[in-house]
Amino acid sequence: MSGIVIIGGGFAGVWSAAAAALVRGESDLDITLVAPNEDMVLRPRLHRLVPEWSRVPLKRFLEPIGVSHLRAEVTDVDTEARNITADDQLLSYDRLVLAAGSRLARPAIPGSDLLYDIDTAEGAARLAGRLNGTDGARSVVVGSGFTGLEIATELAERGTVVMIERADTVAPDLGPGPRPQIEAALAALGVEVRLGTTLTAVDETGAHLVDGTRLEADVVVWTGGMRASLLTAQFPGERDRLGRLLVDRRLRVDGEIFAAGDVAAARADADHHVIQSCQFATPMGKAAGHNAAADLLDVPLVDFDPDPYVTCLDLGSAGALYTTGWERQVQLDGAQAKQLKDTILDVIHPPLDDAEEILRQAGQQSNGVSG
Repeated sequence: MSGIVIIGGGFAGVWSAAAAALVRGESDLDITLVAPNEDMVLRPRLHRLVPEWSRVPLKRFLEPIGVSHLRAEVTDVDTEARNITADDQLLSYDRLVLAAGSRLARPAIPGSDLLYDIDTAEGAARLAGRLNGTDGARSVVVGSGFTGLEIATELAERGTVVMIERADTVAPDLGPGPRPQIEAALAALGVEVRLGTTLTAVDETGAHLVDGTRLEADVVVWTGGMRASLLTAQFPGERDRLGRLLVDRRLRVDGEIFAAGDVAAARADADHHVIQSCQFATPMGKAAGHNAAADLLDVPLVDFDPDPYVTCLDLGSAGALYTTGWERQVQLDGAQAKQLKDTILDVIHPPLDDAEEILRQAGQQSNGVSG
């Protein structure tokens, strides 16, 4: 089998497939998406701890637009021979889109297998299952980044929460712009914040910190950062500190290979690279899929040109924060921002069973969400 092969069934992968199908038109170009699961998982929804709300059947997105789905795990890539190994099958390609996503970077500490996470639907289901029926659950959340804040404020509705952050400020990666509102929300929800400390071990009933403190806990949730799929190591080219492949404006890695989503370090603008989020993965997927097909069909390629950067941070019953720009200037907070967050969580769900609508959206670079 040749044509276009797409590795990954997340935001970047499915929208690569749709954009390639749009460019293909009536030609006989084969498009195959390789992913081991039958569902796409909407990670930005997982902090709500309703895992089934985060699952999207790939069949209902891919079949209407004539894209094949091979349910298999890619284990090897041979860029010289232009083929991949997926389970026990060998697939050749004319153009390849790597959209294999990212994984949670777990710590090498005693008891790490006892940590909970919301990196996958299975992880969120495990956490929800542990908490169901628990009255006044005691939670420790490690990390005060985007994911840490969203799960901590969600868990505050179910009991007590202690947040651990190794830096000396809350949400260090989000900068000073939204920090006052974040701190106020955590205080209003009763979330205890411990700064300048780290997790050293976990046992069945608690967390051990570097200063010797032990915190009693029903669950310890790890949110300690993401790393690009290990498959990136099998491709030529430079990588950044997250393991992402550096790509050009057309999301090309090298020759016949394109990359999109959490595996690709693309420029968002002249001064910034994209961050690992669906906000960038979706338009990256559309650009990479378009260009993979265009490269084969003598159609003009396009530059990756995302919307201006925004964030919308869920803060549980304290509302949300909507910010604009890389300085994250707060534009909305409280109930208004919460309403926008809920809108975004609906908008990111891809259309199903409707080829015309899927292809229409595949042709739009904009995510269609603004303040």
